[in-house]
Amino acid sequence: MTFLIGIEQFVMTPPTPPARRARLALVFVLTITPSLAGCAAQTSTRYPSLLPRAIESRSDAEPDVVIPVTEADPATDLALADLRKMLDKTTAAFAPAAETAERLATAAQGDRVGGERWIAAQTALAALDGYRATTSSTLTDIDSMAIARAADGKPDYPAIASLHNAAQAAFEAQSARIAAIAARLPDA
Repeated sequence: MTFLIGIEQFVMTPPTPPARRARLALVFVLTITPSLAGCAAQTSTRYPSLLPRAIESRSDAEPDVVIPVTEADPATDLALADLRKMLDKTTAAFAPAAETAERLATAAQGDRVGGERWIAAQTALAALDGYRATTSSTLTDIDSMAIARAADGKPDYPAIASLHNAAQAAFEAQSARIAAIAARLPDA
């Protein structure tokens, strides 16, 4: 028999015979019983401890940082003094050479590539490159000193950092001035 109620449809089936009900009950018992037995099998009386675990007793705070005291190093100070003299000497010689190169570049602006004034300006630029190379070499020596100290496990040496900053600034200033002078000359 079929009854229609609203949108849903219910079908009534005739009652099942007793033998079929017995088989369904047996299948149900054989299927459900093992899964229920698995839930009831935990007969252990041991429960986890509620005491704090080892990981819970450690601190997550940042460790105190010990800043090592830098001891005076006479050998490093002597090497830095030599490098400072070289840097000062190169910087002092660069300034008048740059003025000469600027003057020659101004004179060569109307000259053709390969002309006498252009060659004189290029020669002056080459001299400036020599001074910049010396400054770069000094900067490399300073970096090597810092790397050697770090490789030996020694702390940063403030005098090395100070001289490095001065050499880097001189190198960048020389590079900028050379680029500005070279930009005024026609390309070869």
